[in-house]
Amino acid sequence: MLVKVLHNGNCSKSNAVLEYLDENGVPFEIINMMEEPLSVQEIKTVLKKLNQNVSDIIRKNEKLYLEKYAGKNLSEEEWIQVLSENPSLIQRPILIKGSVAMLGRPVENVKYFIDK
Repeated sequence: MLVKVLHNGNCSKSNAVLEYLDENGVPFEIINMMEEPLSVQEIKTVLKKLNQNVSDIIRKNEKLYLEKYAGKNLSEEEWIQVLSENPSLIQRPILIKGSVAMLGRPVENVKYFIDK
C-alpha cells in the first residue's frame, strides 16, 4: 500500500524517514507541506487518522511558536487554522497509510507502521 509522507525537506528526521522507505522498497508519495500547506479540512483528517489532538502535532520548540504562540490559549479550531497558515509548526514527518497515520519519529517506529 502506498504511504503518503507529509514532509519538510529541511527536516533531518523527515529526510531520514524518506531514506528508510526508499532503502526498504516501500512505495511512497511525498507531500511537501512547505510548498503545499494542508488545508483546515486536511489537518482535521490527519488528526483523526493519527487519533491525536491538535496540540500533539504542534512543534513547540519552533522559533515562530515561541515568539508568537507560546502561552496563547487558542481553541482546537484556532490552532488548526494557525497550522494551515504556518506549516512549519506541524510535527513531521507524518506517515499516512489508508485510514491510519503516525508521526515518523523515531525512524525505528516506521518499520512497525509499514509492516502493520
